[in-house]
Amino acid sequence: MFIQTEATPNPATLKFIPGQAVLGHGTADFATPEAAAVSPLAGQIFTVSGVTGVFFGPDFVTVAKDGAVEWDHIKPAILGVIMEHYQAGHPIMNEGAEASGQSGHADHTGENAEVVKQIIELLDTRVRPAVAQDGGDITFHGFDRGIVYLHMQGACAGCPSSAITLKMGIENLLRHYIPEVTQVRPVAS
Repeated sequence: MFIQTEATPNPATLKFIPGQAVLGHGTADFATPEAAAVSPLAGQIFTVSGVTGVFFGPDFVTVAKDGAVEWDHIKPAILGVIMEHYQAGHPIMNEGAEASGQSGHADHTGENAEVVKQIIELLDTRVRPAVAQDGGDITFHGFDRGIVYLHMQGACAGCPSSAITLKMGIENLLRHYIPEVTQVRPVAS
């Protein structure tokens, strides 16, 4: 098994690509070892000293580290954990645990239903694929009085360029296609 690694725009995260499905669809974000209890793989990655977050995409794992730790020191251990996990044939998520990361696909009714549908469609077709390339995801959390609320995950959470991505990239895209959108704001999980 060969696991590729890719740098992300966030220097505190690294993207690991095992060459096979991680979740297949959806995402899963683990900010603490306790949250990772639903995933044998995430739980094992958290045993590596210096790991502060684990994020699963369809075919990648993004790992966040403490700023005081160098990638050269923990990358081999993380690669070993991922390789051992896949070779042992363990599940990525425990039975009954589900991936999340759906971009607000709940039914939206009321006066903003059509606008929300357009926002979600643009996020799913234009934004999420690009953000996944950088080892992250973005989820829709709401639309109120012209303001779109989004949550950044994985490599995008805490990335120094995430504010620029939100304002210059996503906000401009949404405002261009949907006149009702006036602003984009981040939300915490």
